[in-house]
Amino acid sequence: VVMSKLIPCYLQRASHFCGTACVLSGQPFDTVKVKMQTFPSMYRGFIHCFISTFKQVGLGGLYKGATPALLANISENAVLFLSYGLCQDAVRLLLRMDKGAELSDVQKASAGSLASIFSSMAICPTELVKCRLQAMHEMEETGKIAKGHTVWSVVKTVLRTNGPLGFYQGLTSTIVREIPGYFCFFGAYEVCRTTFAHHMGTDKDSIGILPLMFSGGFGGACLWLVVYPIDCVKSRIQVYSLGGRQEGFMKTFTGIIRTEGFTALYSGLTPTMIRTFPANGALFLAYEFSRKFMMDTVGA
Repeated sequence: VVMSKLIPCYLQRASHFCGTACVLSGQPFDTVKVKMQTFPSMYRGFIHCFISTFKQVGLGGLYKGATPALLANISENAVLFLSYGLCQDAVRLLLRMDKGAELSDVQKASAGSLASIFSSMAICPTELVKCRLQAMHEMEETGKIAKGHTVWSVVKTVLRTNGPLGFYQGLTSTIVREIPGYFCFFGAYEVCRTTFAHHMGTDKDSIGILPLMFSGGFGGACLWLVVYPIDCVKSRIQVYSLGGRQEGFMKTFTGIIRTEGFTALYSGLTPTMIRTFPANGALFLAYEFSRKFMMDTVGA
């Protein structure tokens, strides 16, 4: 009983460590991604956006929104992986399987997809603030908003104009992104681990660190390739709503296709793919080692 109460603590500590590492290493790439998603006509590509941002606002500009990004990463991973275990039990219950029975890769992917609904609720408020801060320079330069915004001024603006529910602007597109995205995320991760285990003649828990990290990175890459256009729409809604009323998901989506073409929905994909492999490889490494430690401790 005592160990079962400690399990969430281990998962949360792992998510804290991994979340910090992911943000410190990947924030500049994420900032470039959001800038290219929301103002694609201002930049010729990933390198141009990166260099322009560095020249205009320095290294600190590439780490704009790092505080809410860290909060978002930690809260999302903590809720996601805690919910993932509970959702696996829910899948077993729905399929009338024995408690603790091994799930197939597709069943685990379904559990991950279900868990993403809960993580969406956790990530939406902090991601709203993060995206607005990351695209703040462009919003100011194009005259959409006045200059001089900080983290707290963004928070106060949301509260003043829309109240607490204002932090959930873009929630629909976040959930629409997360449900199929995390099905691919966990599905690709489990399939990749199964493939490694089959070729190495061992079980999935014994494939080693490099195959494990590759599986995590592969899962992250599959997630972003599938959901990137939805993420682009979400970023537009969350950033543009700072300058006034912004259309909903479908109108924003069709508006981008009509005025900018389908390729605009994939602006910023390159820095996302560069960031996702090491970040998600480290994420799953922390998760699996924490899980193995907990199981060994409980077994002891």
